[in-house]
Amino acid sequence: MDNILITGITGQDGLFLTSKILNEEKNSRIFGLSRNTDTDIFYKRLNQIYKGSLENLTILNINLEVYEDVFKLISNINPTAIFNLTGPSSVYDSLKDSNKSKNSIINIFENLTSALLKKNNLCNFFQASSSEMFENISNDSIDENTNMIPNSPYALGKLINHKKVIKYSKDYDWNIVSGIMFNHESEFRDKSYLTQKIINAAYDISLNKAAELKIGSLEYTRDWSFAGDIVNAMFTLLKNDAKGPYVIGSGVKHSIKDMVEIVFNEFDITLDDNLMVDSSLLRNSDPVVRVSNPKKIYKNYGWKYDMQFYDLLIRCVDHKKKFT
Repeated sequence: MDNILITGITGQDGLFLTSKILNEEKNSRIFGLSRNTDTDIFYKRLNQIYKGSLENLTILNINLEVYEDVFKLISNINPTAIFNLTGPSSVYDSLKDSNKSKNSIINIFENLTSALLKKNNLCNFFQASSSEMFENISNDSIDENTNMIPNSPYALGKLINHKKVIKYSKDYDWNIVSGIMFNHESEFRDKSYLTQKIINAAYDISLNKAAELKIGSLEYTRDWSFAGDIVNAMFTLLKNDAKGPYVIGSGVKHSIKDMVEIVFNEFDITLDDNLMVDSSLLRNSDPVVRVSNPKKIYKNYGWKYDMQFYDLLIRCVDHKKKFT
């Protein structure tokens, strides 16, 4: 039986990955790590997308920044695959926390890979990387060869790990992947992210609990995908013993205005009376356009996104209406 380790299992990616493995890998055991000792929300959300047995799922609470604890974990479960999805996820928070986020991102990856190397366990390894690593110029065709110049401590931490992935894949012929993920969303996305901010504001406006949505720009253009599709890409890469960097995104661009119009329409409200654009909310270094070119993963493994942008937003809106 395979032992699959998922760090950051309680996040949206961890939820969809857990559901996928439990559905498709009946002979695999999942060991999930979470910084949160209260897993009730995780199990409630998992129950919304997976209805089967949970006997092969174990949630553990371990400090991945303590090497001794990580080494003990690796020794005990002897993983056959690792999806490292944990660590700070907010670019904005990393700009204010004096390198705490950057150091955490680096230390967790270093502890996991060092423990594996010491145990001579070169199991398939997926490292969650970010499109934030790329230089801040507008680009609607970003691939693995696009120049990388991080503009935040978060992005710098991700880039340092990204470079180590490439080095380890060559030095040890290790099936270790840097999955460079672009924006991906779901009904389980944290409320601090743009998609949920727009949906929550529209919901409140429709109930006269808020006067307007305040947003930095309507013109910024991004590559938004469904988290479940991105998870399918992660799984495909490890299942096929991939190594090195892979850009993961839809390759399709939409503006923030596109998103607001779809969401507002679902709540029967208009932009004219319920929207304020305030450019002071923007980061000065943000590019206006950032879109992926996932040609490599499609060419090598045939993966491409499935859920359309409109359907993704409707899914998230419907969830808001049903569970609020």
